Amino acid sequence: MGPGREREPPAARKRVTRIRTSEGWYGGEHRSGRRNPLAYAVRMPLRVTALTATEILDSRSRPTLLVSLEDEAGRKVTAGVPSGASTGSREAVERRDGDVDRYGGLGVQRTVMAVEGEIAERLSGEEWRDLESVDRALITLDGTDDKGRLGANAIVGVSMAFARAFALGAGIPLYRSLERGSVASRLPVPHFNVVNGGAHAQNGLAFQEFLLAPLGAPNVREAVRAGAEVYAALKARLHADGMSTGLGDEGGFAPAISEPEQVLVLLVDAIGEAGYAAGRDGVAIALDPAASEFRRDDGLYEVGGSALSSGEMIERYAAIVDRYPVWSIEDGLAEDDQEGWVALTERLGDGVQLVGDDNFVTNPAIIRDAVEAGIGNAALIKLNQVGTVTETLEAIDVCRGAGYAQMISHRSGETTDDFISDLAVGTGCGQLKSGAPARGERVAKYNRLIVLEREERLSYGLPGRP
Repeated sequence: MGPGREREPPAARKRVTRIRTSEGWYGGEHRSGRRNPLAYAVRMPLRVTALTATEILDSRSRPTLLVSLEDEAGRKVTAGVPSGASTGSREAVERRDGDVDRYGGLGVQRTVMAVEGEIAERLSGEEWRDLESVDRALITLDGTDDKGRLGANAIVGVSMAFARAFALGAGIPLYRSLERGSVASRLPVPHFNVVNGGAHAQNGLAFQEFLLAPLGAPNVREAVRAGAEVYAALKARLHADGMSTGLGDEGGFAPAISEPEQVLVLLVDAIGEAGYAAGRDGVAIALDPAASEFRRDDGLYEVGGSALSSGEMIERYAAIVDRYPVWSIEDGLAEDDQEGWVALTERLGDGVQLVGDDNFVTNPAIIRDAVEAGIGNAALIKLNQVGTVTETLEAIDVCRGAGYAQMISHRSGETTDDFISDLAVGTGCGQLKSGAPARGERVAKYNRLIVLEREERLSYGLPGRP
């Protein structure tokens, strides 16, 4: 049974009564016409009989965790834990062994022991009525601000497993258990990372990710098709130009290019050669420069052969947006360049999505501060940045209340677990990035969207689209 798979023995589902809350009636019909899962969490408590973890490998050949949970009815679920390469300084902290004789110190045997020891002792046998109660118990048990004692990699894996167990016990898809009040579930626009640089490749390219965003696609199937066909056209173009088609950590190509504008020319050409229009009505482009990674100690940003001030970086982005079909820029400036971020938002925020990642770290309190300061207009959402599913959902709620968009994201170190696909659908955020349309750990997320589109009646695209 691989990461994210579950097995349920035959069992009769209990009847539940309808419950009225500020969000409407639950346990009867949801506003969308579907039965809402909240009543199941209230009326069908979960009691865990086994909670274990296994040290497995992620997509970068580094150790991570596979958390396994079994409840008293014999239902089993698993959760594969992601791990990042380009990380914000205020992220929740992974726990690693530090034994240089095993995996260069990156082993997670101590984290396995934390799951099977303290965490299992606290959570097993007790009756849990909802995921929030579980996550609050985990936070209290850890007792640190950054989840560093038990390890954010342990805590998030257990939180994900419990979320799956609650959904499985209720007999509903995972995404339905993650719905947020009256916000309708929605199939997101996939963002395909097709050229890698920065911390994800060794090619001298400062910008970390160049992504395809099929905003104009009519549905997920056609969006994935567009991503795959442009990816193939790009590979052919790189080969024809004598450039490497080797892959970076997230499945994108990593050619020896130093200037981001050169990549953008290649992408626009590949989009056209694949038969698509470049732009928001067809296939647009998104950037994740991950600027913290190329900001020098003197405060300048080193891009190709240039050393640029914050103001000069902003003007470079303005020129890029004016010339190329770039609709979204993530981490355009360093996480501690607050004045620069405010200026960037004032300069481009009315026409471009400006996504905070390293400076937001999926933390509700930090996002509130950023909103107050006028930084960005969207947030990247990563489960393991904050460490629990509940806090991740709270971060999404903060964004939504402030009018900030949200993009659900994978990490550079992934497993075949597809939890984030359901998270993107259930929260209705309309955006998901999970690497290239290649490599099993990336494609698993996109394939999950295709399956959900076939099985469920769901709208596709950015919020506000019919």
